[in-house]
Amino acid sequence: MDLFLACVFLIAGLLILWKAADLLVAGAVKLAERLGVSPLIIGLTIVAMGTSAPEVAASIAAVARGMGDTAIGNVFGSNIANLALVGGIAALIRPIQIDKLTLRREIPVMILVALFLWPILYNLSLSRPEGILLLCVFAALILFTVLTARSKEHKHVLNIACGERSRTIEGSISTQEHHEASGTGKNLFFIIIGLANLALGADLAVRGAVVIGKQIGLSEAVIGLTIVAIGTSLPELATCVVAAIKGHHDISIGNLVGSNIFNTLMVTGTAGTILPFAIGQRLMAFDYWIMIIVSIGFAAVGIIGRCVIGRISGLLLLCGYIAYLVFLLVS
Repeated sequence: MDLFLACVFLIAGLLILWKAADLLVAGAVKLAERLGVSPLIIGLTIVAMGTSAPEVAASIAAVARGMGDTAIGNVFGSNIANLALVGGIAALIRPIQIDKLTLRREIPVMILVALFLWPILYNLSLSRPEGILLLCVFAALILFTVLTARSKEHKHVLNIACGERSRTIEGSISTQEHHEASGTGKNLFFIIIGLANLALGADLAVRGAVVIGKQIGLSEAVIGLTIVAIGTSLPELATCVVAAIKGHHDISIGNLVGSNIFNTLMVTGTAGTILPFAIGQRLMAFDYWIMIIVSIGFAAVGIIGRCVIGRISGLLLLCGYIAYLVFLLVS
């Protein structure tokens, strides 16, 4: 691939990312309205799992090649990038508002899930039973999230019923169900198209950026630590930036928190279940604790800002990520 084509790939990838993120956010918000649940639930589940697909693919490919360090490094690096890089940029564009319940429940769960990795990986290896355990914990969390959402939806419907005459409800229920079914299908279609094109856009952008990096003389190590590492977080970045611009804070927070939980449990668990592997001491001695510090720091700025991650906090998160990258390159 020559330099001109690489530039075309990069620009086309970024444009596709932007449009795909726009479709994804619009579909997610409308789907949440149709289902009567908070956009946070959609962000924590469908959006988070979809935008984390590159991490799954990268970790499975790494394990298949016997590169355990790369598989776990991808998880740690992506979690750090999600909160510090993506969260920082999103907050700089528009301060992110966090629901009090999210600050008390989902974000602490994200931190606890990350801490749960320590007893699993402290011996610098991941066995198949441990991988299956991580997958079971992930399944339990998703089930709890879905059941909670359905319970809230049921209460919402009951409240509507209590406020309307039964005859009016009976006359409109079939029409309402028809519109809801067709609207739900349409919004799911938007979400699927958005997720598929996010993957396509990220792939094109990374391919073009790697060629450009080689052309200007960057080493393979620098390209891997910067372009490729950030590339796997492009779907989260594009989604959160669009959500921040449109003021859909629940989608932003749900995407960030949900992606980190997904990476920690699903990505790590899948990799270990497919093929047990060993990891290097440096990852657990340094990068793991950076991930924990960034996670706690993300929660702290939300608490200090009284449920708002402002532009100053966003700048601090972004500067912290840049400092981490610089340290990696120097060391």
